Amino acid sequence: MSRRVVCLRHGQTLWNVEHRFQGHSDIPLDETGIAQAARAASLLAALRPTMIVSSDLQRAFDTASALGRVTGLDVAVDKDLRERGGGQWEGLTREEISERWPREFTVWEAPGGEAVGDVADRVSSAVRRWAGEMDSDGLLVVASHGAAIRLGIARLMNLPQELWPALGGLGNCSWSVLEEARKGWRLLEHNAGTLPEPVSSDDSPEATDDGPEAARE
Repeated sequence: MSRRVVCLRHGQTLWNVEHRFQGHSDIPLDETGIAQAARAASLLAALRPTMIVSSDLQRAFDTASALGRVTGLDVAVDKDLRERGGGQWEGLTREEISERWPREFTVWEAPGGEAVGDVADRVSSAVRRWAGEMDSDGLLVVASHGAAIRLGIARLMNLPQELWPALGGLGNCSWSVLEEARKGWRLLEHNAGTLPEPVSSDDSPEATDDGPEAARE
């Protein structure tokens, strides 16, 4: 048996609905997000996770706690699983960002925010650290955020950075599954748990296919 990791994105928030960059802002789940977390918990509990760890932000922790209540597992907290920091963009819509910072919007680099490589490093390191505490047949559930998960997965799989956009975004309370194989980590499932639908996330427009035109709709 090999260690597996389920990377679970948090449920919906009001800022998701409004297409606002959340980043490190501690925004709670809305009513839909609470229901999504409960549904995801009922499905993921069937996988018999052995460990649950969450970002310290409320929207991720409450999503993880729904699974913890079903499985009886405690939820550990790791700040390294936070979303990508958005600097001056936090709380703004994509339309506002594109109007005020057209050049930075094109490359999706927020003034005062985190670089994608730094996020990839801290998230992938956190996943490796927690996975290393499990038995060889364990299942770790990591509750985190859209951009953080995608970037962490890309680093775990040793993808060159120019190929990172090939990994699409994750919907609210969707998940991706990684397995530690002999030659490294491999991706078994991506954005699972829901039918395809538009993704509203702090991730780049290229990854989510949710650019300024979509934000205006």
